[in-house]
Amino acid sequence: MSDLESWLAAPGAASNDLIFRAHRGRTVPIPDTLTSVPGYPEKLRIYRIAASRYWQVRCWFDGKTYSKSLRTTSKQNAMALAKRFFDATAAAVHMGRDPESESGSPGFTQVAERLFQQEAARQRRGEFSRGSLQVMRNRLNAHILPQLGSLPVRAVDYAALQTFADSLGREGFTTTTISQYLVIVRKILKMARHLGHITEVPEFPHIRVTSTPRGGFSLAEYRQLLRKARALQGRSHPLLRTLPENQRYWIARDLLVMPQDIAWVIGFMVNTFVRPGDIKKMQHKHIEEVRGKHMYLRMNLPETKRHDKPIVSMRAAVRIFALIQRRNAQAGFGGPDDYLFLPQVSNREHALAVMNQLFHWVMAECGLSIGPLGQKRTLYSLRHTSIMFRLLYGQGIDMLTLARNARTSVNMIERFYASSLSGEMNVGMLQSRRQTAPAPAPA
Repeated sequence: MSDLESWLAAPGAASNDLIFRAHRGRTVPIPDTLTSVPGYPEKLRIYRIAASRYWQVRCWFDGKTYSKSLRTTSKQNAMALAKRFFDATAAAVHMGRDPESESGSPGFTQVAERLFQQEAARQRRGEFSRGSLQVMRNRLNAHILPQLGSLPVRAVDYAALQTFADSLGREGFTTTTISQYLVIVRKILKMARHLGHITEVPEFPHIRVTSTPRGGFSLAEYRQLLRKARALQGRSHPLLRTLPENQRYWIARDLLVMPQDIAWVIGFMVNTFVRPGDIKKMQHKHIEEVRGKHMYLRMNLPETKRHDKPIVSMRAAVRIFALIQRRNAQAGFGGPDDYLFLPQVSNREHALAVMNQLFHWVMAECGLSIGPLGQKRTLYSLRHTSIMFRLLYGQGIDMLTLARNARTSVNMIERFYASSLSGEMNVGMLQSRRQTAPAPAPA
């Protein structure tokens, strides 16, 4: 006789008892997972159940059990969230409020997801890029929801926000990044206010943001990078010396050989003001060569950071582009829709990652991976170099013109690009005198 038949044959057994018993068993704490939270009363415990992949929490107050899914698979995160759950529940009981009504709908996570849906709709309307939406999703999943998600939205007060900011600081995030995380939290709380879940947005902790300028290169360092990239052409990345033949790596082995493209990327970025994101998407159809009183490239690139105006290059970029065109045409990649750099790599996110890896190799060979202020240099440092060179060597360069051509703002140039410049670097311009017309001869 089967277990089901034995159960049904038992005196007084209802036909659905076994089904309900099995269902209850899926929500009962798994004994081996019951864990007390250090530093808190024994009655506060986290545990797992068969019906969910997330950790749960429960505690007792005044003879009543309060429980909640913590919506995290990390035990360490569950411990931190359980403490917040206990504090919020204890505060509600102490103030005579119903913890269950506060810990239920609406919760912080629910409002956050509502906000994300709204932002996704804005992104579909073209108000900002898909990349920006993905950054928001990543930050919600990485730190915001694991630390604040278990709280009712009305329990997210100044103390909770300060604790959240402090935890990001301990993780090693810069003040700029912490401020960006708090911007998302503020948006969530503003939506909660608009929906009537809270009456006012709590005060936020003050984060003094210190702008760290990008680690650009000096003229001598730029030339050193170009020479090294050309010297390494055709050589295999040092990683291949230690990588076993049968072991896979995230970059294909044929892409770990230095191509011509990296020297071109270095020269092209410094002479065109473009971002690394432009490099990965740049196609032949985006570039028009202009020859007249001035020789330059007119680049009509896809919109980046709400900027869609054409970019005008320096004269040297014309020669680099001609070399790229010739190579790509010979390799069968000279069509309007073909990409300029690493055109054989169809996945452009991967292509950019490969270029960044190879550029790091060039910097390491030159000993230039770290900037003068301790910044870690990346491909983005070449854009910094491009703008910095115009400020240093451009004759009477107009800041607004430079900002518009580089698809940025004057404020961003002053904060991040020009902040590393000193008066002595342009001493000639500082000491120059305006040419005045001679006084007319007396009549």
